[in-house]
Amino acid sequence: IVDTINLMEIEMQNLSLSEPLHRLTHAYKSGLRRAIRESQITLPITHIRALKRINAVTGCTAHSIVQHTQRDKAQITRVLNELQANGLIIKSDNPNDRRSQLLKLTPAGDQMLEQIQTLEKETTALMTKGMKQTDVDLFIRFANTLADNLSGGPRLR
Repeated sequence: IVDTINLMEIEMQNLSLSEPLHRLTHAYKSGLRRAIRESQITLPITHIRALKRINAVTGCTAHSIVQHTQRDKAQITRVLNELQANGLIIKSDNPNDRRSQLLKLTPAGDQMLEQIQTLEKETTALMTKGMKQTDVDLFIRFANTLADNLSGGPRLR
């Protein structure tokens, strides 16, 4: 009977993980969106994710953004065209593949990304207020493991 009760408690704990994850995800996204809106940044989240990817990957292409964001090619093409029209990125010929273009942030794109990263840091600081750094590090490790378990392996971070 004790083993059955312990197994039921473990099953209930596993089921209850979803609610805190939903609350955390919603709270973080809401906090970050609010900070972005208050800073009068009008870029949608997909555009911000594209800027971040372009900054993170040397020789970034539209294809690498499609793979990383798991969005369709047409949507990413539209996002990149809008970022280019807003003067935040430039496209250049890819010497390794004539069918694609290399993407790079412009100085305005760098400045925009710096603003966004500052807002992310502020949101994270607010979210982790009162926590020890070792607890934050442990949470990051756990969260990455959970995500990797569901996605089939580690992703480029």
